[in-house]
Amino acid sequence: MNTPTTASNHPSAAPERDVLMAIDGHVATITFCNEARFNAMAYSMWLKLGDYLEDLHHRAEVRVVILRGSGEKAFVSGADISEFGEKRNDPEQVALYDRAVSRAQGALSDFPRPVIAAISGICYGGGLGLILACDLRFAAPNAKFRMPAARLGLGYAYTGLKRMVNILGVAKASEVFFTANVYPATQAHGLGLLNSLHDNVFEHAQTVAHQIAQNAPLTIAAAKLAMNTVMAGSDADLVSRVDQAVKACFASKDYAEGRAAFAAKRDPVFKGE
Repeated sequence: MNTPTTASNHPSAAPERDVLMAIDGHVATITFCNEARFNAMAYSMWLKLGDYLEDLHHRAEVRVVILRGSGEKAFVSGADISEFGEKRNDPEQVALYDRAVSRAQGALSDFPRPVIAAISGICYGGGLGLILACDLRFAAPNAKFRMPAARLGLGYAYTGLKRMVNILGVAKASEVFFTANVYPATQAHGLGLLNSLHDNVFEHAQTVAHQIAQNAPLTIAAAKLAMNTVMAGSDADLVSRVDQAVKACFASKDYAEGRAAFAAKRDPVFKGE
């Protein structure tokens, strides 16, 4: 059952400069809508993305989130530069804008359950930052990627570069950032930016999302927490949280259900309990 949280579940019917969310069972799909500007992120869109992610953080029934752009020409082409004269023309406004971006990307990277990026077309700048904060990245053959900060004179925050280095490694991240080159999908896959390429990337993302949603939520959440802890530097408090999450898996009703289903040779039905 689809549960719309905005006026429409259909990206083709989306208004300009908006972010839409629809929930289908255990899967939430967030769609960036600014097709006239290749889904460039306006300030209001960053705010709305952060709001959605903070809401979903507390909705345990949502086990997977998919991010995508409206249409097939772009995932996100970066920030909507048509706003810069108004939104980023003095230090105070720049700070407000940067806080909105940092909040949204932080809520994405810290999201406790898997997030999938389904990428078609252009994925530049802020779009690249968004997918680097996701767990799985699938792309269509027409996708292309670029980090153009060095061509725009923009400073780039530590957390964003840290994610890039974590995923690509220092040498490849340096090339992507220093050259500001455009990478077609096949080359981006070779860099390690993408999990795989698919002609119908949106269908594939949905298939994988629903597959993940059938697995034990506590196990998935514990694994994601562990992976984030490895990337964050594995301090003692975070490692302790991972240990507690693992213990919770073994104490859960889902663990009993998993063993019973295995013995009975049937599919398990997990409830996240």
